[in-house]
Amino acid sequence: MTSSSPRHDSVSSRGHSLRDEPSEFCRWGNRLGTWSSHALLSGELWTRRARCVSGPGTRTTGGPDGGGAWRGRGGGRGGAGAGAGPSSGLGLGAARVRAAAADSPAPTGNRSEAQPEPAMEQPRKAVVVTGFGPFGEHTVNASWIAVQELEKLGLGDSVDLHVYEIPVEYQTVQRLIPALWEKHSPQLVVHVGVSGMATAVTLEKCGHNKGYKGLDNCRFCPGSQCCVEDGPESIDSIIDMDAVCKRVTTLGLDVSVTISQDAGRYLCDFTYYTSLYQSHGRSAFVHVPPLGKPYNADQLGRALRAIIEEMLDLLEQSEGKINCCHEH
Repeated sequence: MTSSSPRHDSVSSRGHSLRDEPSEFCRWGNRLGTWSSHALLSGELWTRRARCVSGPGTRTTGGPDGGGAWRGRGGGRGGAGAGAGPSSGLGLGAARVRAAAADSPAPTGNRSEAQPEPAMEQPRKAVVVTGFGPFGEHTVNASWIAVQELEKLGLGDSVDLHVYEIPVEYQTVQRLIPALWEKHSPQLVVHVGVSGMATAVTLEKCGHNKGYKGLDNCRFCPGSQCCVEDGPESIDSIIDMDAVCKRVTTLGLDVSVTISQDAGRYLCDFTYYTSLYQSHGRSAFVHVPPLGKPYNADQLGRALRAIIEEMLDLLEQSEGKINCCHEH
């Protein structure tokens, strides 16, 4: 994301609109320091919607905190068959079956066949993906559009995907990023931003601490022009972006993927460094070109899905090696 003339309005494509109250929006942004991160995510201040995508089934959206109840197929939580208890209105035929079973003699002796052990359900991995709201000439931010396309595609049954739109404001980023990590304890957080200079999907290797002079949507920039006082000059992601780039390229997508070490010293870089600092490097940042230059929303969404799947695979492999070393 690169700095340009700031906007005083910000609107979520599927959330609450603040377009008619720009001055109040900026005052709200400057008051964030007096609110807790719980309030920020619960919707008292965070007006944009976050959603949770949990694989096939029916999903209900629970509001800004992404806490919608999941209704799966086949008798899962709240799903079909969940009400088959004593009061579920079984028919007469079923009642007769129960009565016949009660009159039958109890089986004697040991059973020759062992009962199979119930399958252990694998824990689901939480993944948080963020895009940015409008700013400057980007009245429609391609990053948020791409994230919404990713949300439609999902990341498979083993991943809970949480998506957030972040306003282009330094102070909001400083409150929101730690709150996201605290709320979801994610396996991975991926931030997506738009770059007007990009012609390919770009994987950023690191975030930078200093050099933030561009004004945000509230005409504010940090007085210290840095993310974290006394923080390191830069922080690298623990994810091998070169490996991700090579892997995605071999998939034959109709999208070019490249590598960068400079996220731009504006809100993209600021967000990335803040997240890397919070997560000890367990974050990633992806820059996308503006829509139509040259890729459409569907292409960007599919590219994001492929990139994140490769990142998760690399993280799983690296953790497996660490666990193996500990066992020996």
